[in-house]
Amino acid sequence: MALNDGLARFRLQQERNHAILSTIAATKTSSSSSTTNPSRHRQQPASTPRSAAKPSPFSDDTARLQKINQVRTSAVGQQLKKVIELLEKTREGLTAHQINEQIYVDIDGNNDVAESLRNNAKVRFDGRRYSYKPTHDVTGKGELLTLIKSLPDGLPVSEVKDAYPAVQDDLQALKSSGDVYLLPGEGGVIAYPNDPRSRMEVDAELKKLFHDIKLPQDMLDIEKELRKYREKPATDTMKRRAAEQLHGHQPKPKKARKKSHGITSRTKITNAHLPWLLDLPVDSISSDGCVNHCSNKALDGVEFVS
Repeated sequence: MALNDGLARFRLQQERNHAILSTIAATKTSSSSSTTNPSRHRQQPASTPRSAAKPSPFSDDTARLQKINQVRTSAVGQQLKKVIELLEKTREGLTAHQINEQIYVDIDGNNDVAESLRNNAKVRFDGRRYSYKPTHDVTGKGELLTLIKSLPDGLPVSEVKDAYPAVQDDLQALKSSGDVYLLPGEGGVIAYPNDPRSRMEVDAELKKLFHDIKLPQDMLDIEKELRKYREKPATDTMKRRAAEQLHGHQPKPKKARKKSHGITSRTKITNAHLPWLLDLPVDSISSDGCVNHCSNKALDGVEFVS
């Protein structure tokens, strides 16, 4: 509220200053025109506005004050997002004063913003400066390769995409050099180390023997081969086919329909002491089992048996 009151007083003072400046400009123009040579005065275009000679010095200040008010009255989450985006972009340690100068977030003047920043997993605070904290603290291609090699089960690329600006280019360079593999996995691309100890040369004749092996086309033959080598098949094709011949193809069971509890033409009304309810016409019952023109008062004390 204090900021809004100050802004209102500033606007009022600005209007007064504009009026004073306009009066001074008009006075100077009239005095100079009286002492100027008439021939020179005729050469000047008459359509030139006198007030457009100089721009107002107060327009920039007004826009800045409006921006400050807009930022500082916004939600804590929005201010927190602006600070984190600034820290990620600059990758520098900034004080609260420097952050305030750049994006108008007053950390020292807002305890909620200060506490949220210091407890945020993406912000590092050393007691004076705030800086961006990535998931993995790597700053170059060498450190990135060391990190990937330390994780034989793979490193999700999403965890290092914010480590430093050129991390995506370094990942592609490591892939091109054969140091890492970038393979699709659950949740995105996974970076795997290319361990040179796992590299081996395979004889061409062995490759030919592998590709010449013909697999059975029938599942019965495949299961037979698996049992031959003491492997238990995950399927039992013979049992499934025998069941289909005996009972036919069994479709998937349908979901049970929910029983309707509304009034229908087959509903029994057992309260004989309310005789007018026994004369309900069938057309008063809608397709979803609801009575169309029966008041709630008339249904009090009625027992419905489906």
